[in-house]
Amino acid sequence: MNASTPAPSGDLRGVLDRLGLAPDRIVQELGYDDDVDHDFRAAVEERLGAPMEDDGYTGEIDAALLWWRGGDGDLTDALVDLVGLLDDGGYVALLTPRHTADAVEASEIEEAARTAGLHPGGPFNLSDDWRGVKLAPPRGSGRR
Repeated sequence: MNASTPAPSGDLRGVLDRLGLAPDRIVQELGYDDDVDHDFRAAVEERLGAPMEDDGYTGEIDAALLWWRGGDGDLTDALVDLVGLLDDGGYVALLTPRHTADAVEASEIEEAARTAGLHPGGPFNLSDDWRGVKLAPPRGSGRR
């Protein structure tokens, strides 16, 4: 860890562990904007030992970090597009704002996930401003 990157807090370490993030995983980040949780992003890249791929990446991925706000468009379409990029065991970490007009209802997330063929796991808190949910294909789905 370099001197300019502080160690992740215990809470962030727990989220990184829960997401199964590890060195050499290919993680694509989508929906980046100035409002994202920069501490979380730094912790992810520190754990990976490399920068995340951006929205221009077209190969298979182990995980997608999708920052999604209520006005960003059709969540179902975004998730369907990501499913095609996931490697075996891959998942989407859907990150949504909390307590703002851009918050996304849990029912919308569940419906979009099911339509895309993903199973929503339990939600987790990233920060005071962001929450997340891990969305993964059902076990034994026979993907790829």
